[in-house]
Amino acid sequence: MKIFTKLFLSLVGPEEIEENLNNLKISRCNAHVTKHFSARFYEQAEVFNFQNNKEKIQIAENSHIRGELLVFANGGSISIGKNSYVGVNSHIWSGENIEIGDDVLISHNVNIIDTNSHELDALERKQGTLRIFSKGHPEEKGSVVTSPIKIGNHVWINFNVIILKGVTIGEGSIISAGSIVTKDVPPYSFVAGTPATVIKNLKS
Repeated sequence: MKIFTKLFLSLVGPEEIEENLNNLKISRCNAHVTKHFSARFYEQAEVFNFQNNKEKIQIAENSHIRGELLVFANGGSISIGKNSYVGVNSHIWSGENIEIGDDVLISHNVNIIDTNSHELDALERKQGTLRIFSKGHPEEKGSVVTSPIKIGNHVWINFNVIILKGVTIGEGSIISAGSIVTKDVPPYSFVAGTPATVIKNLKS
């Protein structure tokens, strides 16, 4: 095996190996979504489609994805509009529905999640976690709480932001770095803090 590896490396340079691995990562992402031909995944991106239904993750033209997209087996869908961007190490997880509009900028290390992911009751949560360990993600939602997220057009979400379930972010708003968004954001608002509050109206 070592001789074969040395021979392979002598025939194929490390740059070509890295390029092939990156192309494989991108192909795996493409295989689990429905997207416009101009939308693009990068090698940092990951897709986990536990429903095995490509229609549950839809990406419109000219959007660029470097982060992670995940839909749970027990529900969830993600749609990303035109000319939008998802940064490195950002995670968009859906157990209900996450709708992201056109021209949305999502920086690095952002977490957007429309579900509690686990049960609130401790014993039920333990049993649910053990079931995931042994059988994978369940197809039944059970008592897990979910609520959709909608992000309007032209929104800018800065790095290290957390957006929790049930939130609507209005068109043209800016979410300051490190904010935790727990309630609706009016259109064209600049919000900051934990929890995020409106600092100023961007149209005034």
